[in-house]
Formats: sequence, structure tokens, C-alpha cells
Amino acid sequence: MSRRRIGFWYRFAAVLCKPPLVVLFKRDWRGMENIPAQGGFITAVNHNSHLDPFLYAHYQYNTGRVPRFLAKHSLFRKGFVGAAMRGTGQIPVYRESTNALSAFRAAIAAVERGECVAFYPEGTLTRDPELWPMTGKTGVARVALQTRCPVIPVGQWGATDALAPYAKKPHFFPRKTHHVLAGEPVDLSRFYDKEMTPELLKEATEVIMGEITTLVAELRGEPAPRKRYDPRQARIEQRRKSRARSGGSHSGTSRSGGSSEESK
Repeated sequence: MSRRRIGFWYRFAAVLCKPPLVVLFKRDWRGMENIPAQGGFITAVNHNSHLDPFLYAHYQYNTGRVPRFLAKHSLFRKGFVGAAMRGTGQIPVYRESTNALSAFRAAIAAVERGECVAFYPEGTLTRDPELWPMTGKTGVARVALQTRCPVIPVGQWGATDALAPYAKKPHFFPRKTHHVLAGEPVDLSRFYDKEMTPELLKEATEVIMGEITTLVAELRGEPAPRKRYDPRQARIEQRRKSRARSGGSHSGTSRSGGSSEESK
């Protein structure tokens, strides 16, 4: 897809969204030279605020290569938002359904048409307490290895200063700075020509997440944690602690009851 083929709906969305974004945010945008001028590719971006899809879309729109985001299918159903999502060529994701794989097929088709598909590999806002990139889903690696397209890692930081994760009220003033840094393509060649097992996809995903985290660390000016936050492991640990507390409570009740019986 050439830099000129942006389309009506994307241009219309830009007319609506760019002016308030320009007013509300200062911009520290770097690495645009790493966004391919021609051909299909993937961008893999970290996610820490409900605002950052708009801010990142602004960044990439200005490169001339508009992104096709994977977004939950409910946004496509009706009204102006649905029309805009369809018109701009975003890709619906049907979670926990028989259509779940259709998003990956659509992403592969878009890349093969020469377009850019933007992935949030974490699949949701990061759960890391310090807002570092957490473990990623393997969809980005699956599409990357099947198409062998360039994968551009992108780190972004600053949107949380205006809207923290899961916060309901934004704080736009004083004016915040949105930082974006796009890196060079991730080298995934060692995974080519191998069976796409869950283990291989997980390893390739971790390579991609590692590159994103390095970029975020540069933007934040501080080292990333050595161990990546894993929400699945965190849930397991939370359940284990909950069971331990519950068991301890029951044991205490039993001891108390025994003492009562002995006192009689």
C-alpha cells in the first residue's frame, strides 16, 4: 500500500481527531524512518492507556502508512463508530467464538495486500503495576511468521499522564507529552521454515516483546524489570494465596472449636 492511498474514512477521522490531539498533547516522535514506505508490514505496540490507540494512530498517520488495528467486534456493529471502523478498514476480533481465527486470516490478507496491521501483542492494557509491557499473545508472531513481513516494534509512553489505566476522568492540563519510538524490524529469521508449535510462537512473541520493552525503557529513561509481568501467573498466585488464607481461617475456626469443647 503506497503512502498516498489513505482513503476517505481515514482522512475524515483525521479531520475530526487530529486538531484536539495537537492541542492537548506535545509530541516526541522518533523512528518514523523505520516505517516501511512500501509493502505489507506489522507494527507491534505496547498498550497502557485507553488514549494511546488514538495517539499512536496519529503518529502513524503522519508517516503516510495508516494502520489497520485489530479491535473487538462490538465496535463495528452500528452507528457512526461502526461505520468509521468499517470504513477505515479496521479488523474485528471475535473473542471466545468460532470466528476467533477470522481476525488472523484478515490480518494475513491485509499484509499480503501491502497494508500495515497494528498489533497490541499484550491483547489489553498492561496489568504490570509499573506499566511496563507484559507477556504477549502469540497472534502477532503467527501472522509475522506466516507472511514473513517486516515487524516494526514500537514503544510509546506518556498517555497515562493524561488518562491512567481504567481511570474514568482524564487530566489533560498541564499539557502532556506523548512519546513514540519505532525501532528497526525485529529479526525473526531463525523461526522461519520451522513448525509453528505453541512453544515456537511463544518464543517468537517474547523476542518481539523484548524489542518493544527496550524501546519503552529508552523512552522512560530507566531500566526495564528483568522478569516480564505475566497476568496468568499472577492470577494463579492470587488464587493460591486466597486458598491459603481461606485454609488458615478454617484451621483457626477448628482450633477455636476444639478449645471450646475441651473447656466444657
